[in-house]
Amino acid sequence: MTILHTSAITIAVSNMANSIEFYGKLGFTVTYGDENSFFTTLRINQCVINLILATGSRQDWWGRMILRVEDVDKMYESLLATGLTPEEPRNAAWGERFFHMWDPDGHEISLAHKLHRSP
Repeated sequence: MTILHTSAITIAVSNMANSIEFYGKLGFTVTYGDENSFFTTLRINQCVINLILATGSRQDWWGRMILRVEDVDKMYESLLATGLTPEEPRNAAWGERFFHMWDPDGHEISLAHKLHRSP
């Protein structure tokens, strides 16, 4: 048995409407639920994020969601135009260009593309 890919990521949110608006700016669309739901599913291409309304305590850092994009710099400029404030893109030693941003509940998101290397 082999794991082929991530089916979905589920994250706890404190305000469903704010989270749906944020992920909508990234290009996700709601496929189940809405801003009044306890549980909502959003999708863009093969990437699925579930939002679950949480009441209670939360931890300071849960990890990072990494989303692959075609062009980090174009995505960065597009997100700035929506009013979001991601970190500036940078190149990484492991061969990616990326930037980080955080959703309304502090979940860290990294948007990245692979750098083309010369042989």
